[in-house]
Amino acid sequence: MKIFSAEFIKSCVVPEQFPPGDLPEIAFVGRSNVGKSSLINSLLNRRDLAKISRTPGKTRAVNLFLISTSDPDLSRFYLVDLPGYGFAKVSKSIRAQWAPLIEAYLSGRTSLLGVVLLVESRVVTDQDCQTIAWLRSIGRNPLVIATKADKLKPSERVRSLRQTHLNLGLVEGEMLIPYSSVTGDGRDRVWGALRDLAKT
Repeated sequence: MKIFSAEFIKSCVVPEQFPPGDLPEIAFVGRSNVGKSSLINSLLNRRDLAKISRTPGKTRAVNLFLISTSDPDLSRFYLVDLPGYGFAKVSKSIRAQWAPLIEAYLSGRTSLLGVVLLVESRVVTDQDCQTIAWLRSIGRNPLVIATKADKLKPSERVRSLRQTHLNLGLVEGEMLIPYSSVTGDGRDRVWGALRDLAKT
């Protein structure tokens, strides 16, 4: 599959700014500093489309990117980058605004094909577990990606990913895809899973 174009469209800070819903959308969510922006750039073969920062909480709005590909099932869609949850070096008042914005988006968008939940391959937090439970409660069973897989030694990888699968409460058959934004490992599997979302 070829990516013809990937461009930033807009940042939304209130639900009224969300697009009209004429194209399918795939949302990416995860805790602050999980590597979401790095993964998006890697997935799209772009260096700095999604802005990367060493400061947790850099993404402070619902950011939309319009993607055009050669795949007939995902020829044009919005990739949606949501603010990270958990620790963030921003004021409490800003963090308080994130929750209703994210909830409004994830629970109310009829054009949302699916949600991609990013967790770190070495560390699963209580908030990760709470997030996956909440997503399921609103009918959004997420595709789960374990980021920073290159940080795992080969001898640690299978055991660590099995433990992550268990900690998240994933059942047998539910997919957990290890991904490295450094090496691109997992990229084809993620695109395959996203195409499957578009076919359902």
